[in-house]
Amino acid sequence: MNLLVTGAAGFIGSTYVRGLLAADTPDAPHITVLDKLTYAGTLTNLPASHPRLTFVQGDICDAELVDRLMAEADQVVHFAAESHVDRSIDGAGAFVRTNVVGTQTLLDAALRHGVGPFVHVSTDEVYGSIETGSWPESHPLQPNSPYSASKASSDLLALAFHRTHGLDVRVTRCSNNYGPHQFPEKVIPLFVSNLLDGKNVPLYGDGSNVRDWLHVEDHCQGIDLVRTGGRAGEVYNIGGGTELSNKELTGLLLEACGADWDRVDRVADRKGHDQRYSVDWSKIHDELGYTPKHDFTSGLADTVAWYRDNRDWWEPLKERAALESRKEQEKH
Repeated sequence: MNLLVTGAAGFIGSTYVRGLLAADTPDAPHITVLDKLTYAGTLTNLPASHPRLTFVQGDICDAELVDRLMAEADQVVHFAAESHVDRSIDGAGAFVRTNVVGTQTLLDAALRHGVGPFVHVSTDEVYGSIETGSWPESHPLQPNSPYSASKASSDLLALAFHRTHGLDVRVTRCSNNYGPHQFPEKVIPLFVSNLLDGKNVPLYGDGSNVRDWLHVEDHCQGIDLVRTGGRAGEVYNIGGGTELSNKELTGLLLEACGADWDRVDRVADRKGHDQRYSVDWSKIHDELGYTPKHDFTSGLADTVAWYRDNRDWWEPLKERAALESRKEQEKH
């Protein structure tokens, strides 16, 4: 069986691929990774010489390339996306192109070649913000950032391919991921790498915004349960079960890095900043037996230790991101 995985040189996709490659069973799939290698993707996340892995550098908007790869695929797990909210606020074009047009390109090719299941990996941010309780999968989508709007658009497009054409599409929506190999623009690796370098960290507004935290390996476990046992046309929330305000998370990271609150810079709140996310993941638990395996306290400690021990992985990425940011500023 040949599994096409898009965006798997990034954080979540590479974790998923490494997990599948580690399972050396008779029915283990051959994996073809399609990744554009943008600033957030790096081949150092993948075991490039593994005999069951083929890497193809390319764009999911390249219809000819996608068609060729889809003709050889049996199933798809689609991670590829622009995913940083702040970047989407600065400019939404790349998010619409990759997240919407790229997804449409993949769906068209999957339909032509009869490929399925097609697992579309999405985010809890499509639901908007919730004051109390947790979102079920049936909750209306109310995205508030250009990023989450582009993901909501791709979710609806994917589900429309199931309802219109009968394509075996399965959508997952996860809460905030953490763990090793996360690009250091996201809050946990950004804070940890800054603190390890003796720099300050930025805290938006009053820090009261609440997120549910999910270890990346638990997320990948949920995705594969959906791929192998989920139902066509269904949406599955994947949560971690640990809700923290950004201020509470900052306190834990300061403690883990041996730093004090004088290392925190209070910055103006993000535009359209959602107050709270919380997904109800009882559906994937009841149908597919999903339960998070990572305790947040030990998971966070292990994550901090990984960044402390792997400077050679994240330092070049931060330098590259800073250089690209300067180039973008010079254009304007």
